[in-house]
Amino acid sequence: MTTLPRGAVAPRSPEPAGDAPAVPVGGTSATERGTASDGGAVATIDLAQATPAATPALHDAYTAALDDLPGYLGAGGYAHLGIDPLRAAIADRYTARGVPTVPEQILVTTGAQQAISLLAHAFVGRGETAVVESPTYFHAPEPIRRLGARVVGVPVGDVETLASAVRRTRPRLVYLVPDFHNPTGATMSAEERAAVRRIADRAGVTVVGDETLTDLALDPGAEVPAPFDGDGTSPHVVTVGSASKTFWGGVRVGWVRAEAQVVRRLARVRQSADVATPVLEQLAVVELLRRRDEILPARTAELRARRDLLVDLVRRQLPGWRVPVPAGGLCLWAGLDRPLAQAFAAAAVPHGVLVTPGPAFTPDGSARDRVRLTFARDPEQLTEAVPRLARAWAQVTAGRQTAGSATLGAA
Repeated sequence: MTTLPRGAVAPRSPEPAGDAPAVPVGGTSATERGTASDGGAVATIDLAQATPAATPALHDAYTAALDDLPGYLGAGGYAHLGIDPLRAAIADRYTARGVPTVPEQILVTTGAQQAISLLAHAFVGRGETAVVESPTYFHAPEPIRRLGARVVGVPVGDVETLASAVRRTRPRLVYLVPDFHNPTGATMSAEERAAVRRIADRAGVTVVGDETLTDLALDPGAEVPAPFDGDGTSPHVVTVGSASKTFWGGVRVGWVRAEAQVVRRLARVRQSADVATPVLEQLAVVELLRRRDEILPARTAELRARRDLLVDLVRRQLPGWRVPVPAGGLCLWAGLDRPLAQAFAAAAVPHGVLVTPGPAFTPDGSARDRVRLTFARDPEQLTEAVPRLARAWAQVTAGRQTAGSATLGAA
C-alpha cells in the first residue's frame, strides 16, 4: 500500500493529457518529429494516447442528431442533468446488463473525466483521504490532489488490502477500474466485485467504478463477469461511463449512475464548471447507443487484431520484455525487467514514438519497470513503431551498461 501525503505530487514524466503525454519526457512537443537513422525526420507515432479513431457510424449518428436537433431549439439548450432521451437510453443499458436503473439515477457529463472530477468535489475535502488502485488511470487522482486531499494506493485486484486501507484511512472516496483495467488490463472477478460492495456498505464509503472500457471485451468469453453495481441497490456504489472509448474520444459525453439524490448533488456541483453537456453531442450518443450492438463487433474485432499484432511485434523484437495479453481494453502493460521506464520513454521520443512510463500511473512514482503501449493505432503505425522502440531500448540499455562498466573501472 502506498500513500501520497496531502498536497504532494509524486514525480512523474511524461504527464498524459487525455490519456496521452502533453509534454513527453525531454520536453519535446508531441507534434514534433523524431529523427531517422539517416538523419532525416520521421513522423511521430503516438502509442501513449489510448483512444481509437472514430467508428464509421459516427457521421451517420451526427446526421441523425441534426435531424432531431430542431426539437430542442425552442428552449435555452441547458439540460443540467442531460437530455431525457439520453438519460433513458443509458438507464436502459444498465437495466439490460442486470442493474435496474431509472433515468433519475443518470447524470450526463462532459466526458468521464468530468464525472470523476465532480465526484471528487462532491465527496472529498481538504485533508481527507481517497483510495485508488496503483497503478490507475492517470487523471483520476488529479482532482483529488488539487482539493488538498491525500491519495492512498492499493495493488490492483487486492481486495484484502483495499479493505485494510479503508479501515485504516477512513477514506471519503474509493476509485477503481474493474473492467479491462487501465493500464494493466486486469478484470475483477464476480466475487471481488461483491467483496468491494460489502466494503462500501460496511464502511459507508462511496466507491466509484469506472466502466469506460467495459464494452471493449476483445476475446470470446472475456465479457465482464458481473456488473460492478451488483443489483444496483447499494447507495454507496457509483459507476461512471463514457462514449469516448467505445465510439470516439471527440464525443465528449460521459455519465454517472448513482442514487437520485447523489445525481442531483453532482448536478449542483457542476454548475460552476460547464453547466450542461452540448445537446448535439448528446443526441449523437443516443443514436450510437441505439446502434451499439451493430457497431461493437467490428470495433472489437479490429482492436483484437491490433492487440495481437502489437503483442507479436514486441515479443519478437524486444524478447526480454514481459508482455501479458489483456482480454480487453486498449493497452499493453509491458514489463521491462529493469527500472528504466522513464529513461526509455525519453529515448523513444527522438526515435519518433510516444509511450507512457509506468510511474505516470502510480500515486508514489513506482512501476519504474513498466511502460504502457496502446494498440489503438492502425497496423502500419504499429509495425513501424516497434522497430523504433527496439532501437530506443538498445540505446538505453547500452548506455546503462557503459555507465556500469565505467563505474567498475573507477572502482
